Amino acid sequence: MKYLVMIYCDDALLGALPEGEFDTLMHGCFVKADALRANGQLHDSQQLEAPATARTVRVRDGRTSVVDGPYAETKEYLGGFNLIEAADMDEAVRIASNFPWSRTGAIEIRPIRDMDAVRQRVGA
Repeated sequence: MKYLVMIYCDDALLGALPEGEFDTLMHGCFVKADALRANGQLHDSQQLEAPATARTVRVRDGRTSVVDGPYAETKEYLGGFNLIEAADMDEAVRIASNFPWSRTGAIEIRPIRDMDAVRQRVGA
């Protein structure tokens, strides 16, 4: 089963890391990602640019609005993701718990919905 592992960042906690610690943590993440990819458990991973680079689009009553940045002003923001393969949620949690970013934000894990089943259900 596939799971989306979303990495949420807190700039205050990231900024409090000792000099060079971020690079050390990132290096470790790349090493672990390479091992997961070689094992067939990592399908994709990406980092996102800062929330200030984002645009939020909404259509309400036929009107489209575009605003700079994310809609919600929160301390933690989505900084990246990993698309992994795991036997169940427990294994997905074990994989995600090896990422150091839970110390500087939060990690959310969500199962990926079977879009082929949804497509079949709606006749598309």
